[in-house]
Amino acid sequence: MPDLDPATTALLTVECQNGVVGEESALPELAEEARDSGMLERVAALVDAARGAGVQVLHAVAERRPDGLGANTNARLFRAAGRLPVRQLTGSRAVEVAAPIVVAEQDLVVRRLHGLSPMAGTDLDALLRNLGIRTLVVTGVSSNIAVPNTVFDAVNLGYQVVVPADAIAGVPASCTAEVIRNSLALVASVTTTEELLMRWAPAA
Repeated sequence: MPDLDPATTALLTVECQNGVVGEESALPELAEEARDSGMLERVAALVDAARGAGVQVLHAVAERRPDGLGANTNARLFRAAGRLPVRQLTGSRAVEVAAPIVVAEQDLVVRRLHGLSPMAGTDLDALLRNLGIRTLVVTGVSSNIAVPNTVFDAVNLGYQVVVPADAIAGVPASCTAEVIRNSLALVASVTTTEELLMRWAPAA
């Protein structure tokens, strides 16, 4: 695993927003898995520890305009999202980062109106490069789509990527283990929340 130098490492939360993993989620099965597995609590712990260690924290949020302008319609997933009772509308509670994760003043929030990855068509890559980041720790949802897309995009852009296996979630739960074993482990350093918390613990 990379050395996780705070000067060149960032922690990214992916779609950990009320409308995805909150109690009023548009995707209740995914939200239930994120909560019941303890994933949300582990992400919150990692966010706090990262800040304490001087690691930059970023939150990637997916949203759409009320009129849908600019949103994808070229896949079944996008078309279905437009019909869900809870929509990820810009400015709504649905696109706020979900508890128990806390967004601090020094965190950066990256929003996207289209696509499957926070790396595609957003400022995320430019922000990371401006910050001198070379290693990206990826957490959040879902292991089905957004997390793998984020990892692959980051690797393609030259970043070292670290994935805490117990700080991502998808449905069914068994999918996460398979994606990690058969895909993410081939391109990223797979670790655990506990290992990262130990790395970022304050010096005694």
